[in-house]
Amino acid sequence: MFWPMTYLGVLAGAFLASIPGAILGALLGQALDRHFRIDSWQGLRERLGARPGLSDEQLLFFLLGRLAKSGGRVRASHIQAARREMQRLKLDAGGQRQAIESFQQGRDSSEGLRSLLRPLARRRAEAQAVLQACWRMARAEGSIGVREHELILLWGRWMGWDSESVAALDRQRRKESPSIRTGVYEQALHLLGVDGSSDAQTIKRAYRRLLSRHHPDKLAGAGATPEQVRDATEKTRELHNAYALIRERKGFR
Repeated sequence: MFWPMTYLGVLAGAFLASIPGAILGALLGQALDRHFRIDSWQGLRERLGARPGLSDEQLLFFLLGRLAKSGGRVRASHIQAARREMQRLKLDAGGQRQAIESFQQGRDSSEGLRSLLRPLARRRAEAQAVLQACWRMARAEGSIGVREHELILLWGRWMGWDSESVAALDRQRRKESPSIRTGVYEQALHLLGVDGSSDAQTIKRAYRRLLSRHHPDKLAGAGATPEQVRDATEKTRELHNAYALIRERKGFR
């Protein structure tokens, strides 16, 4: 067992007041070690709020968790996207457990990531793989939100990439996999109550009608419960995403 505060106390005390200072520093350091139950350098770093180093896979799933939660709620499609990344990396049972833990930590954390991402500026291939995985997660529901887009561009800058190069990774991925969102597109059409042959005006009218019906402010004014308002807020978000995807696929404004 190692007592870091005791060690530091001895050094500081000896520097300030020779042997008497070292003795006093040792006593004070020992008291702090025992009080805070610090018995290693890692324990001291954790007590000071420093995050221990993460492996490449842990960092990736930490980012994916943060990205999934950026829209306010982690959905089943995000969980499925994370599982696909585990399969892509061919993680064993232990690796999957670590990935799940890192995903949950990223989801629940508000901690800054710049210091964790900067080392990837010297490892372009690894940085590219991370960014591509982030784009896949961001589009798990079909269309990408503003917050998700901003986060990936920011993380790319911290890894030494310019915004255009980061965005190009997403465009390349969609070009190489034109059918990647076919199922999601069909779900979006179903949500709006239209089909693939519907024209732009029909789709717009359906979207506006549903948006008006489920608008949380309108329901709140009509005396809806807080739970009903939350459900309406989530429904509105789904409608926004579905409409954005259909509009992008059909090419109208």
